[in-house]
Amino acid sequence: MVELKFLGMDFGCALGSLSNGQFPEKDCLLPLISKLLGYAIVAASTTVKLPQILKIVQHKSVRGLSVVAFELELIGYTIALAYCLHKGLPFSAFGEYAFLLIQAITLVAIIYYFTQPLGMKTWMKGLLYCAVAPTILAGQIDPVLFEALYASQHAVFLFARIPQIWKNFKGKSTGELSFLTFFMNFAGSMVRVFTSLQEKAPMSVALGSALGVLMNGTILSQIIIYQKPTPQKEKKKD
Repeated sequence: MVELKFLGMDFGCALGSLSNGQFPEKDCLLPLISKLLGYAIVAASTTVKLPQILKIVQHKSVRGLSVVAFELELIGYTIALAYCLHKGLPFSAFGEYAFLLIQAITLVAIIYYFTQPLGMKTWMKGLLYCAVAPTILAGQIDPVLFEALYASQHAVFLFARIPQIWKNFKGKSTGELSFLTFFMNFAGSMVRVFTSLQEKAPMSVALGSALGVLMNGTILSQIIIYQKPTPQKEKKKD
């Protein structure tokens, strides 16, 4: 069998079976599908938060957005990326965290900008993150503490969504939340559950993706339920 590998993906097995008029076996096809889906998620993640960013900038408003939720999300992405780098997982299994982290930083900065004036507490949170994040991303902390930090990451993502879910429910509105952003988050989490299991990532990684399906799915359903119909213009009478 001729080896045909690219970015860790072995196309030789599948192409060999197809050239012989046979459908590739499961053990041959599933790893390839997993890798392709993994890279697809990484590619899609480069723009997943762009609709949310553009919606805020366009309307010059953060109405209906929970600042705490986006701050906790930023912390969660930082921990998740650091852990995957530390574990040496293939880029296709976690690459989206790098792009999501960059966009999350941008999003939080924009939210701060449109919630002027900023208090001392907000400035302190920003400075603290800038001081601690590089150390975590470099993995320069005690291994036991690192594992505990990653274990808490699931709770961070959970509590990052709960304030937003509650705010949506209480106000019966989702304000400036972007449907497209949360749809991509939901779809990406579903695919990542499959790729995590296929790539034999730690079970905690797969559980984190499953939690993402639940939380993002809840907010997505709220956006659908609470969206207000666009008022139709009254027809002019002759």
